[in-house]
Amino acid sequence: MSTPSLDFDPSNVSLPQGHFIGGTSYYSTNEASIAVYRPSDGQLLGYIPDASPDTIDHAVSNALQAWKTSRWATQPPRERAKVLTRWAELIDRNAVSLAQLEAVSSTRPVAEAYASDVPFTADAIRFFAELADKHGGDFAATRRESLGFVASEPYGVIGAITPWNFPLSMCSWKCGPALAAGNAVVLKPSELTPFSTLRLAELAIEAGIPPGIFNVVNGRGATTGAAITRHPDISKISFTGSTRTGAAIMSDAALHGTKPVTLELGGKSPQLVFERVPDLAHAAQCIARGFTSNGGQACVAGTRLIAHKRIVEPLLEAVQGHLANIAPGPLWRSTTSYSPLISQNQAERIAALIDASRASGAEVIFGGGYFEDTDGGYFHRPTLLANVTESTPAVRQELFGPVLTVQTFEDEDEGIALAGHPTYGLCAGIHTRDIGQAMRAMRRISAGTVWINRYGRSGDMIIPTGGFKQSGIGKDLGRQALEASMRYKSVLIDFDRT
Repeated sequence: MSTPSLDFDPSNVSLPQGHFIGGTSYYSTNEASIAVYRPSDGQLLGYIPDASPDTIDHAVSNALQAWKTSRWATQPPRERAKVLTRWAELIDRNAVSLAQLEAVSSTRPVAEAYASDVPFTADAIRFFAELADKHGGDFAATRRESLGFVASEPYGVIGAITPWNFPLSMCSWKCGPALAAGNAVVLKPSELTPFSTLRLAELAIEAGIPPGIFNVVNGRGATTGAAITRHPDISKISFTGSTRTGAAIMSDAALHGTKPVTLELGGKSPQLVFERVPDLAHAAQCIARGFTSNGGQACVAGTRLIAHKRIVEPLLEAVQGHLANIAPGPLWRSTTSYSPLISQNQAERIAALIDASRASGAEVIFGGGYFEDTDGGYFHRPTLLANVTESTPAVRQELFGPVLTVQTFEDEDEGIALAGHPTYGLCAGIHTRDIGQAMRAMRRISAGTVWINRYGRSGDMIIPTGGFKQSGIGKDLGRQALEASMRYKSVLIDFDRT
């Protein structure tokens, strides 16, 4: 099948409006408006409402009522699975329009959104649909006259808060397991990238998900996000975003109902390259892609290169070869493959951290600054920083941009020690042909995901993702995400007395 034409005029994109509550667009007259801008050129895209407390109450009460009356939670899991599968099929069928909607308002190039993000979103929904009837609790060994078992059941209403960097995919991470487990969802997308999530909600209703089971409320994190976290009728929170915001959500959840949380937070992930690298060219490609994909705006970005001294020079030469041809372009052009930074605030933050790193002794050995003549978009050049230490700001802090720090080591213990990070533990990449060395490094590096001789996730939804330390709590994807969308009830029956 040939690839359809993906190029489009951003001024002609039809944007979903308002909130999406109870199966339809919802508007309130007493809410402030939030301006949304196109990252490619900084032009105004449209407006969304900042949900008022009354709107949050309306969404949550609608979700709770739908959960109690629609039979979504009580019907056979296979019936839920059929509806979710139809939703996935509709996502596939609307791939072009979803990719264009994603490209115009997020940092995702339209060709990548079409080839990767949309299929990933549909596959994640499909995976959890297939998993819906594969989990139901366990029997327990008890005395002969008793029967003990653990029964699983949905929480009720789950609050989900997603980031701006991969709106479609992140929605599937949150909604797939929550809905498959029989919950209702009230989801807040980022105020920077809300529109594709609203469209997914429309398709969910078309697929047959009962009105009120999947709701989308727009607004800022400090207002809408906080109101979701604190609402007494929301029984669990799932969040992907910054470590600082995750800590605030965890605190709010504890103070307003002691509700459980799943948090996938920031990262400062190493790419550890040993002397016996199996394929230096492949490692260089992994390193380049690992810190420039989506303009470096990914929590899993591999932004710390830690290379053996004997191979660092040819490795850096190969990495720079991959970076030399990177060029910016509007995300609505199918030939564009490099993303702008999401906003001026993000651009200023990255510039400040690079300046602070240089002031502490770091040296820019490649790139630096912004591409010129980009019509208002903040396209940061891929940048390599050498002469860094563990105290360098660019090593300590998550920049969320295309900046790679370079450190070297002489022996295995030193390399593994440098790969560790005092704050983050989201993921790590290891490149070596020595499987024993790879396993020793994997065991000693504190990270929730470790890739060996590759860097980045695959389409294997069965493999969960989630971090250690301040990179998060709990897992997205995999069986663990479905299990985390359920609560567990212990049951003990004395049948000799019945």
